[in-house]
Amino acid sequence: MSGKLNRRKVLGLGGASAAAVLLGTGAWSSAAADTRLRGGYPFSLGVASGDPMPDGVVLWTRLAPQPLAADGAGGMPDKPVKVRYEVSTDELFRDVVRRGEATATPELGHSVHAEVAGLQPGREYFYRFRAGGELSPIGRTRTAPANSAALASLSFAFASCQHWREGFFTAYQHMAAEDLDFVVHLGDYIYEYDQTDNKRGVALGAEFKPETERLERYRLQYALFKSDPHLQAAHAAFPWIVTMDDHEVDNNWAGAISQDNTDPAVFLQRRAAAFQAMYENLPLRRTAMPSGPDVRLHRRLKFGDLADLTMIDTRQYRDDQPCGDGSKYDCTDRLDPSRTILGEQQREWLLDGFSRNRSRWQILGNQAPMGETDLDAGPAKKLFMDPWDGYVAERDAVLAGAADRGVRNLVVITGDRHQNYAWDLKRDFEDPGSPTVASEFVGTSITSGGDGADITDEGRTMLAANPHMKFFNAQRGYVRCTLTPELWRSDYRVVPFISRPDAPISTRASYVVEDTRPGVQSA
Repeated sequence: MSGKLNRRKVLGLGGASAAAVLLGTGAWSSAAADTRLRGGYPFSLGVASGDPMPDGVVLWTRLAPQPLAADGAGGMPDKPVKVRYEVSTDELFRDVVRRGEATATPELGHSVHAEVAGLQPGREYFYRFRAGGELSPIGRTRTAPANSAALASLSFAFASCQHWREGFFTAYQHMAAEDLDFVVHLGDYIYEYDQTDNKRGVALGAEFKPETERLERYRLQYALFKSDPHLQAAHAAFPWIVTMDDHEVDNNWAGAISQDNTDPAVFLQRRAAAFQAMYENLPLRRTAMPSGPDVRLHRRLKFGDLADLTMIDTRQYRDDQPCGDGSKYDCTDRLDPSRTILGEQQREWLLDGFSRNRSRWQILGNQAPMGETDLDAGPAKKLFMDPWDGYVAERDAVLAGAADRGVRNLVVITGDRHQNYAWDLKRDFEDPGSPTVASEFVGTSITSGGDGADITDEGRTMLAANPHMKFFNAQRGYVRCTLTPELWRSDYRVVPFISRPDAPISTRASYVVEDTRPGVQSA
């Protein structure tokens, strides 16, 4: 208990305060002073770690003494800067097990992605950076268990959709206090459009163009969002596994097609800028460094014999949404067997993983709901075209492919919708008698959609129209998942408001999946 209190105290320190506390501990107390950076504390955007493996993690920071400088450069000089890092088994850095140096370059926004290896599996570590004569806040991380480790339990949270303008990131304040092995972020880490009208006291001023299309503007969006202390605390408390949805680039984009049908060549330039800013600001490995308008975010992470986490990308390789996007009745194009949301190569990679991976729980990190979402309680179906309802044949192929390959327990975790759902996934939603083959937990937003409500008219309609749906809620928060060999438990953690700070948190509902029994049940 005392360790956690001390850690939270240190994580909350910034600038000179952090340096005053930390100097005098570890090897850096006698280090020669770095060249000072002008304009402020360089670690204003915090620290983070990500993509844990049994022998290491990636450590992230981005130097930005003036994070909201209009040119997007964070107040940094146009030259490389050396950044040192340390990894220790204790938060006082008496037992430093890894030291290294990275170069933060202006070409990558003075970001650092230090891939640390040689660590022990399944254990906690602390890390920090030094640059410009300053020390960063201390972060805590955890390596993945050994691939063959027999795990008794695993705990993580997943979240999505954090809209700066619509409220306070209070959910992260509570998440940072949880006891978790890692966090999964399923997309909409930023919103690409203007953030000047908000209740939070910090905003991009009138001198900033509202269109987020160029690299400097995307960098500013990340800097604004990452200025939130609760988001920084959650990053510093656990390793994160991240992907994107649409708002990291443009609302409802699909492949090379923008929402407004911009010239694809122009949109791909925008996509390249968005991808670079995303890489610069998130704890991603070098394998996710973009090459122009292309980035590889689909990947697998293993957690002993208990869980395999497969992160997929449902934006970059998809066909355009059918029937003009939005919600539609009687859109037969959505049934076209040639339509793809994954792209052929990613789909085959996913199905091949179902054949090879044999952990107890197969987790699919997914951006938009896979389950059918009928918005009409009558005999007709009114469905959203942007998620998997617009790509029916591929949904059927993935779900049938998992069942046919003998996947023991497939559980899909999803964001995007700004609502909480727990529901069964059917082999074929067009057949009322189709068997349940998997389970899906859809998590609400951190802030998007405002304060929200426990139940809405739309929610009542959806519960009536979708017999596979067992739970609906439209408050804000995140989902905490606890896995054992026998049971998966999802706790829907919600706050009553986000329009003002310091909301309390509670568990609105808990749903479980039993080993070898697909489908969700109330706990």
